[in-house]
Amino acid sequence: MPHASPWWTPDVHADRRAFLIGRNRIQQALRRFFGERDFIEVDTATLQVSPGNEAHLHAFATQALGPDGAVQPLYLHTSPEFACKKLLAAGERRIACFAHVYRNRERGPLHHPEFTMLEWYRAGERYETLMCDSAEILALAAETTGTRRFSHQGREVDPFLAPERLSVADAFDRFAGIDLLASIAKDGSTDRDTLAAAMHQAGLRVAGDDTWADLFSRVLVEKVEPNLGLGRATILDEYPVAEAALARPAQGDRRVAERFELYACGVELANAFGELTDAGEQRRRFELEMAEKARVYGETYPLDEDFLAALAVMPEASGIALGFDRLAMLATGASRIEQVLWAPVAEPRG
Repeated sequence: MPHASPWWTPDVHADRRAFLIGRNRIQQALRRFFGERDFIEVDTATLQVSPGNEAHLHAFATQALGPDGAVQPLYLHTSPEFACKKLLAAGERRIACFAHVYRNRERGPLHHPEFTMLEWYRAGERYETLMCDSAEILALAAETTGTRRFSHQGREVDPFLAPERLSVADAFDRFAGIDLLASIAKDGSTDRDTLAAAMHQAGLRVAGDDTWADLFSRVLVEKVEPNLGLGRATILDEYPVAEAALARPAQGDRRVAERFELYACGVELANAFGELTDAGEQRRRFELEMAEKARVYGETYPLDEDFLAALAVMPEASGIALGFDRLAMLATGASRIEQVLWAPVAEPRG
């Protein structure tokens, strides 16, 4: 089977160029957006002692050689989050960051091994403010590219409509007929058998070795996500604490956390937290995540002790990570992420 022409071929580049120019315009508009709101744009190091400690994120590993030949293991970060929170601990109040980030085992129409993450943080401000930011950014991207609607795989969104806010529990009930909170105790611990029974009743597949997290993910992916961000964007809010390793528990119900994700056209665009600042609790959650990673994949990543120390002095804050390339896709009408990347990572040839 013949290979597609490389991205640098003049005719391929010509086909992509309008998307790329649109991407640049959106990025320029967002820099103005944050500047007008007193955000400082920061630039974080790509090389970190830990790439992040979420069980199902996969990093690229490397090493640094000292002048004496000593070897230090390092990783390409999966997010600038740890560095940004250290800057909040240092005293910054509002920061924004366009960062190239790296995730292994990911490539497809919406995934790329190297992509751009836009993160911004507000010290001393509630995470509901990030919901307002997200709505304004969708409209700004549309205005910048001169479009009235976002579309992807036959799904459409009006980016100028206020997003719907929907809790994860309500989404499970609406789209799968499952009472999610019945499987979560008051302390946030989960009951696998209760969720499995509800899924059986709903006609969903359950395997004997599925964990509660596996079951949760299956319902989310198969039943919930395809129904999000249709007509208008969706803010999927109040994730179970067990699915929000870096977020603080919600004030009204400690079974769930201050975490939301933004969806448009069925595409996940952003992930936001009311940030957890309890270093001891964060360590406990990271250790649980790494135990799960070891169980499933046979590997773990080290904890960033510097990050955990910074949490002890970091102020209350809210933060959000937005997949900038996905936003550019929807706003420009691109169908694949490579169309909005100036120089995509080469695919294997042979």
